[in-house]
Amino acid sequence: MYDDLILEEYIKESLLIEKKKRKKKKDPKVGTGKKPKGSGRRLYTDENPKDTVRVKFRTVTDIRNTLSKKSFKSKSHARQSQIINLIHQRVRAAYKNAKDSKVKARLKKAYDYAKKRKEASKRKTKRMNKSKSKK
Repeated sequence: MYDDLILEEYIKESLLIEKKKRKKKKDPKVGTGKKPKGSGRRLYTDENPKDTVRVKFRTVTDIRNTLSKKSFKSKSHARQSQIINLIHQRVRAAYKNAKDSKVKARLKKAYDYAKKRKEASKRKTKRMNKSKSKK
């Protein structure tokens, strides 16, 4: 009977050790940040730094300067659309969360400009898709 108890405890301990080993699998991806379940990409890390465009969106001038950079213009239209969409989302969130009236007014102008550029990008995408379908 004593041997049975010892054997039972030994089995329980070995099962616990196996569970711990399974949980501690290391992620092969480089970088830090959260990795959503089922995704091969990490959030909040720059996996391809050569594709980076530094983005500013505090004022209309900041947005214009960002969208006129060489690093922005050298990207494909699809990538440019992603960047414009990112600016639009961030400035919209900043505008909604702003408390100060002067800051809110500045961000409203930036938001309107970003919205205008986003719509222009959408129109260009439609034109490009039409010309592809004609060929």
